[in-house]
Amino acid sequence: MTEPTPDLSAPAAGTDEPGHPTDLLDLTSEAFDFAREGDVERLTARLDAGVPLGVTNDRGDTLLMLAAYHGHASCVKALLTRGADPNQINERGQSPLAGAVFKSAQDVIDALLEGGADPAAGSPSAIDTAVMFGKTDLIKLFGAE
Repeated sequence: MTEPTPDLSAPAAGTDEPGHPTDLLDLTSEAFDFAREGDVERLTARLDAGVPLGVTNDRGDTLLMLAAYHGHASCVKALLTRGADPNQINERGQSPLAGAVFKSAQDVIDALLEGGADPAAGSPSAIDTAVMFGKTDLIKLFGAE
């Protein structure tokens, strides 16, 4: 016997739209997933539904940190445009820019710098990370040669 297919056309319990949760915790959890996945449309929809820009997960990572670390420049730009803090560090002292440097995500690095990210923020900073991995082009970009 097969399981019936859920009817997503009807509002589910705890929702006011078909297939869309309204509980802020659910929305926030989804926002973190969408930042990791690079789904800018669904991420911004969760922000429009009330998820705060500065919300952090259990590791102190913001939506911006996750989008930056996973290399999603479109999400990074959308979050920065909405006012996300490009220098908010996580519980390990890392900044979104340092995460992007670690992952060699140049489009994310450019977006963060345009959005006001400080290469010296955090520990290790983006500068420290560039030095650690011998990324001389980034060291020069950060003016730390």
